[in-house]
Amino acid sequence: MSKLTDRVAKAASPIAAQCGCTIWDVEYIKEAGAYFLRIYIDHPDGITIDQCESVSRAMSDWLDEADPIADSYTLEVSSPGADRILKRPSDFALFLGSEVSIRLYQPKDGKKEWIGTLAEYQDGAVLISVEERPVRFEKNEIAQVRLYVAW
Repeated sequence: MSKLTDRVAKAASPIAAQCGCTIWDVEYIKEAGAYFLRIYIDHPDGITIDQCESVSRAMSDWLDEADPIADSYTLEVSSPGADRILKRPSDFALFLGSEVSIRLYQPKDGKKEWIGTLAEYQDGAVLISVEERPVRFEKNEIAQVRLYVAW
């Protein structure tokens, strides 16, 4: 995370905790010419709209007072979703044994997307089981890892 997102995550953690939630991730990005500050909150039983609203209102007050962002932006508070992105070692540890989708920068064996069971995470490398066959991806090959949800 950047210094800004670290600062926002630190401020958001106790606010989310008051709602019985934790912070999954914070991102500050520019999309289609507009800036977005996105705070993803999590709870083992899922996230409600009321929790998102409570965290959003409290964070809005903090952001107005602290004013850490000079640009105009939109604040969004939401669940990371069933197909959440895995970034940190703790994310991978939490979801060992789960189905994941790995998107690659370049094709490997002719495929840029792989789906399999998360078997191991070590120093950025990810090992998945695909049809009982282990497939390893190095950190520099991986564009993104998400939980896989079969719709």
